[in-house]
Amino acid sequence: MRQGIKAGVVGAAGLALVLSGCASQRGGEDPTDGGTSAAEQTFTFAASSDPASLDPAFASDGETFRVARQMFEGLVGTVPGTADPAPLLAEEWEVSDDGLEYTFSLREGVTFHDDTPFNAEAVCFNFERWNNFEGIAQSESLSYYWGKVNGGFASSENAAMDGTGKYSSCEAPDELTAVITLSSPLPELVSALSLPAFSMQSPTALQEYGADDVTGSAEAPVLPTYATEHPTGTGPFVFTSWSPGEQVVLSANPDYWGEQGQITEVVFPIISDPTARRQALEAGEIDGYDLVGPADVEALAADGFQIVDRDAFNVLYLGMNQAIPELADIRVRQAIAHAVDKEALVAATLPEGTEVATNFVPPSVLGYNDEVTTYDYDPDLARDLLAQAGVSDLTINFTYPTDVSRPYMPTPEQVFERVAADLEEVGITVESTPLPWSPDYLDRIQGGADHGLHLLGWTGDYNDTYNFVGVFFGGPSSEWGFDNPELFDALSSARVAPTVEEQTALYEDVNAQIMEFLPGVPIAHPVPSLAFRPEVRDYPASPVQDEVYNVVSIEE
Repeated sequence: MRQGIKAGVVGAAGLALVLSGCASQRGGEDPTDGGTSAAEQTFTFAASSDPASLDPAFASDGETFRVARQMFEGLVGTVPGTADPAPLLAEEWEVSDDGLEYTFSLREGVTFHDDTPFNAEAVCFNFERWNNFEGIAQSESLSYYWGKVNGGFASSENAAMDGTGKYSSCEAPDELTAVITLSSPLPELVSALSLPAFSMQSPTALQEYGADDVTGSAEAPVLPTYATEHPTGTGPFVFTSWSPGEQVVLSANPDYWGEQGQITEVVFPIISDPTARRQALEAGEIDGYDLVGPADVEALAADGFQIVDRDAFNVLYLGMNQAIPELADIRVRQAIAHAVDKEALVAATLPEGTEVATNFVPPSVLGYNDEVTTYDYDPDLARDLLAQAGVSDLTINFTYPTDVSRPYMPTPEQVFERVAADLEEVGITVESTPLPWSPDYLDRIQGGADHGLHLLGWTGDYNDTYNFVGVFFGGPSSEWGFDNPELFDALSSARVAPTVEEQTALYEDVNAQIMEFLPGVPIAHPVPSLAFRPEVRDYPASPVQDEVYNVVSIEE
């Protein structure tokens, strides 16, 4: 997720069973024990930017998913406090021995916010919707996750993605049974279904409000009214209003199937500046916020505020777009890697406990390789490599986000300034392109080739190695601008290996191959922090940010 607990690989053998129990945090032990407490409360949690969309199928960023998780639910959730899959709208599932058929037994008595029944036909409607996105809706800036996880669409103008996805069909033999059939194994499917992008949405609302009627371009999509005014899920909160640049407001779902807690209203004020978020907390204007600036953690803790750290299940990287001819030269990419003083950057701009990165996966993820090629800080070698490439006077565009904080990059401008200064030191002229995160930045990076260097990162979405390296390098991408069939094939083979041991060995080889090819520079694995008023209780901190506020309480 564009935005820890130990991560591993869920192999096909591990999925070929009936999984039940280990309830997701969203529902209570006894869903019939509803009702709100006498002390009803508004929970105000500051967001660092607007959501990109209120339709999570058209999003890949943390702020969108933070809001979406309150309104939407998927077939699969997570075990509280972990990245492991757990039942949610599906009470259990069974996977065939060949890994091609998934039978989901659905929760009874669930309705969408518009009173449309949640049933097997609704499940199939959503799967068919994702697979049949057309035109702009297929772009990385919109249906990022379906393209990355499934690998293609039913039809596409891009011949490489035309009918090549792993999804084959969905059938509803009865109201509470949905059968998903694949054309080839996809071992991480169950874990991937915990993503908000694969939330169940009301078929009635999707059709009524033209959810797929996206206009504009991949670089600047214009969303339909469903994605701005009518999001409709099954979750514990329903949509009230969105004032772009100001706030998103949700209210408690009176008909929620699960636990209906103390919080009757959730407000997400948009506060892009980390200092302003801290001041809002200190003034009592908000109850909490994410992405606490490294310099603020100690001071807030000393003043009695609660600080919660997530494990560093993420990576910050410097991306290099090989559609730019100079960056297609490996010597230029190596020079850039040697020019960046990662140790100094981490010490100056990132939270205490942050690790310098050598892989595009954090050390906790299976397949991490201690023996990959590294590119130590060496400005003299960087200058020599540029001279060998014949570009000692290189000028390169460097795009970076503004008005945002991410778990892997709490202060983007500071990171940009450090990297740009290192590049200038070895003779690279930087042409900076600052862009606001929402909606321009991701659309620019993922929607077209008009960028050179860029800062981005990833917080793992679920317990699988492919969710890092596969999402980045599993196929051709506008972000990276290269075609490397050998790397794509290696990732594909690792993804479907039948055992964890085989997957681990193959992913270790993949990580070595990535760092030889050097599509970008992994910089760090930062430690994200949250801060809360002392009165906030039971905040469900999650390594994958699966945090739903019906379990939060406030003691006044």
